Amino acid sequence: MKKIFSIGLLALVLTYSFNLKAQTVPVGTTIEDYYRRLQLLGQLDSSISFTNRPITTEAIKKDNIFDPEEQLLREGWLKKSGPVHFAKGKGTFQILPFSWQQQFNSHHPFGWNDGPMIPAKGYQTLVSGGFFAKIGPLSIQLKPEYVFAQNAKFESYGENRNDTELGAYYGGNNNYIDNPERYGNSSYSKLGWGQSSIRLTVGPASVGLSNENIWWGPGLRNSLMMSNNASGFKHVTLNTVRPVKTYIGSFEGQIIGGRLESSGFSPLENTTLSSGTVVYDKPREDWRYLAGLNISYQPKWVPGLFLGFTRTFMSYGSDLNELADYVPFFIPFQKTKIGEGAGDDGNARDQRTSLYGRWLFPKAHAEVYFEYGLNDNSYDFRDFIGSPDHSRAYLFGIKKMVPLKKHEGEFIQFNAEITQMSQTIDGTLLRYAGGFYYHGEVRQGYTNNGEVLGAGSGTGGNLQSFELSWVKGFKKLGLSFDRLEHNRDFYDNAGFAAAKGGSRSWVDFAFAAVGEWNYKNLLFNAKLQGIKSLNYQWRQKDFTESQYYIPHNTVYNFQGQLGVTYRF
Repeated sequence: MKKIFSIGLLALVLTYSFNLKAQTVPVGTTIEDYYRRLQLLGQLDSSISFTNRPITTEAIKKDNIFDPEEQLLREGWLKKSGPVHFAKGKGTFQILPFSWQQQFNSHHPFGWNDGPMIPAKGYQTLVSGGFFAKIGPLSIQLKPEYVFAQNAKFESYGENRNDTELGAYYGGNNNYIDNPERYGNSSYSKLGWGQSSIRLTVGPASVGLSNENIWWGPGLRNSLMMSNNASGFKHVTLNTVRPVKTYIGSFEGQIIGGRLESSGFSPLENTTLSSGTVVYDKPREDWRYLAGLNISYQPKWVPGLFLGFTRTFMSYGSDLNELADYVPFFIPFQKTKIGEGAGDDGNARDQRTSLYGRWLFPKAHAEVYFEYGLNDNSYDFRDFIGSPDHSRAYLFGIKKMVPLKKHEGEFIQFNAEITQMSQTIDGTLLRYAGGFYYHGEVRQGYTNNGEVLGAGSGTGGNLQSFELSWVKGFKKLGLSFDRLEHNRDFYDNAGFAAAKGGSRSWVDFAFAAVGEWNYKNLLFNAKLQGIKSLNYQWRQKDFTESQYYIPHNTVYNFQGQLGVTYRF
């Protein structure tokens, strides 16, 4: 494997020049969202897909990627803002933005796409900062992240439950995914590598080691395969840093091989029945390996259209024996085992795949997009034809900006997105597919540090999101609405039918005021959100058959988010 990387790197070095960088904008930031809006307005290269993030300096073509409006040199509080060049322009050094994000939940955990932050009640804070340095093709980005969470106690599913209910919670669902309700019974703190990387970048290609969050696919609120819902994980990456243009169109792509970490916590604090029987089946104590591939293509003949494909494989580290186990992208789309065909039984992998599309309309200041994924490959082509929607999930979204004629540079922005993670009848009754992010072979599920790597609405969760806002440059003021149905797969599981006793779905309605603002070197972001939770934790008290939402099972939660970023 080392020889292959060495030969490939040498070929790239001989083919391209060195005068490039590999600096990135962290996934999910105000700056990243600003660039996507610029593309809708026709002010940014329309060949950038925004389906393979983080985006880079090479794609954006800005000397200071954190100052797209070029205001800091004129108005900033430091006379010399931005990158410093040395070695006759071959070297670059820049202090990265310092960010301080805060979050508060009054009743129970709520929220997603917050990186290393955890689901927690109470106060939580995230601090991040660092530097970027480059000389020739070599670049280093050091941007660690520190998280502290109060992690206060809240009403758990495990409280006052009978043995049948607890058994149902663990039996077909939470024994197959590392997704704890609460991270222990005390405060939580962690210092990690954050958005750090070391790379060799030559031409449009970059190879290196990274801990950055990755986002695959066109979604704004969710991604089926990779998002910033969980903390970043250590991985080797080979990726493009800008669209690669050919005679048939342009391509972007990434191949990764990474190590996923477990949270170390059980799904619930209560793990035993009244008889003393332990219902929590601890997963195999072994590290997990994740291999992933994402390819995006823009046809030359259809400007603005992006078509993409992702595929991931997850297995335990001790099951990896040869190169093909680390780079399994060429195996058929069917159920296979590690080592199959090599004379032994092997151990099955967990696989997921998705197809996506994004269509950009700069003249209309709009875009539409979708992603469709499967978590359980068919046994063969006949099986796929018979039930193509088995184990499926999907998302669909639209974004539109309407200019205000009397106010130049100001727009009304509308975006809506639907994410459907729960399984169809085929996947729940006819042939059980499990949740999209767990399947059974790797029993920590598709998670890192206890959080799903993909859609933040969670395995089995269905989300409808809408936002209407006023925007001007970095500034944004608006209102948003989310409807989140928690883990419908758990609710519909046939093994849970007897336990639920007629209880109804847990549904959240969230209304929020959102804002982003810039002032000289500072970027502010805020969100004030009220959440009404119906049938919280699928509780059953005071239940009658004629009522869909059970009386006295509604709770209210307030979530506040406040952040500030200082750009040097």
